[in-house]
Amino acid sequence: MEKQEFRTPYFLIDEKRLCRNLEILQKVQQQTGCKILLAQKAFSMFFSYPLLKKFLAGTTASGLYEARLGSEEFGGETHVFSPAYREDEFEELLQYADDIVFNTPGQVKKFGRRAKEAGKSIGLRINPECSTQEGHEIYDPCAPGSRLGTTIQNFDPEILKFLDGLHFHTLCEQDADDLEKTVAAFEEQFGSYLSGMKWLNLGGGHHITREGYQKERLIRLIQRLKKTYHLEVYLEPGEAVVYYAGDLVCSVLDTMKNGIDIAILDTSAACHMPDVLEMPYRPPLKDSAEPGKKPYTYRLGGPTCLAGDIIGDYSFDYPLNPGDLLVFEDMALYTMVKTNTFNGMRLPSIVWQSRNGEKIQIKEFGYEDFKMRLS
Repeated sequence: MEKQEFRTPYFLIDEKRLCRNLEILQKVQQQTGCKILLAQKAFSMFFSYPLLKKFLAGTTASGLYEARLGSEEFGGETHVFSPAYREDEFEELLQYADDIVFNTPGQVKKFGRRAKEAGKSIGLRINPECSTQEGHEIYDPCAPGSRLGTTIQNFDPEILKFLDGLHFHTLCEQDADDLEKTVAAFEEQFGSYLSGMKWLNLGGGHHITREGYQKERLIRLIQRLKKTYHLEVYLEPGEAVVYYAGDLVCSVLDTMKNGIDIAILDTSAACHMPDVLEMPYRPPLKDSAEPGKKPYTYRLGGPTCLAGDIIGDYSFDYPLNPGDLLVFEDMALYTMVKTNTFNGMRLPSIVWQSRNGEKIQIKEFGYEDFKMRLS
């Protein structure tokens, strides 16, 4: 049983585990000459940026606020992509972004000249129409009717005068073999345009720091691209940076029965880990197993009014009781960035564990954080 040190729920980010990931990514950069960026959409804990920037080349952003955060708190290169930019934000965005990727030729024509005059590097996101995902259509930019990226049928050679690079992002928690398939489809359609480019961005979704990932295959692919086209290669993983580097620690509030044993926690799938419902997926839970594998099986749910606020069914060696601590693992990615205060739920605090094991609370949230979002 875990020892309670802080008010639950809270996110616990482990510096030692984080550094393990960063060292792997650093080796890939050293062996290939590529640049790896932090995708802030997955992890934006800027307290950690002084550490991260020792290993990574910069950040990527999905819009103005992330670009500002990356520029002000991380430094290095600040890249941004948005499916469409707002006219009333674009001038401010130019203050922070070094590299701006547009989604369509129309967006390049609308904003490209201003960006070039401001000294920015300009890119176009490509949709190579090569879907390699199974069962995660919500995260598939190559799904039919996708709004993300320009297909070869909609590419306009007139914008080449503005472009410094091309970008694609099609993967989600995938290996280098799927990247190879995507690169092959991309080269078949757009390879003739790469000779005039300064860079190629391979996007994110690369599970580089996961055990068993095909790192040597990735390294060979990047080396070939650089040698063939004489350009800079970027990767922008989010999950790989913080893979298994953070936990979500929570408490059992109550237990009950309704055909099955149920435990109500002080954390919520809907509020604190919405990908559980969106993806969906079953988050790993320390010292538990699949239902029925251990003597005591419980359905774990949150305290909100949403009937479907269910995290999943897990089995344990012992019966759960109010006050017991549970630790959901691999909870650094796409969690803090997606939390919400539905039902007035308190947001989890953020705790940092240094290499020597010392834990400090970085941020605690309260009523004002809920109120400030309302009117």
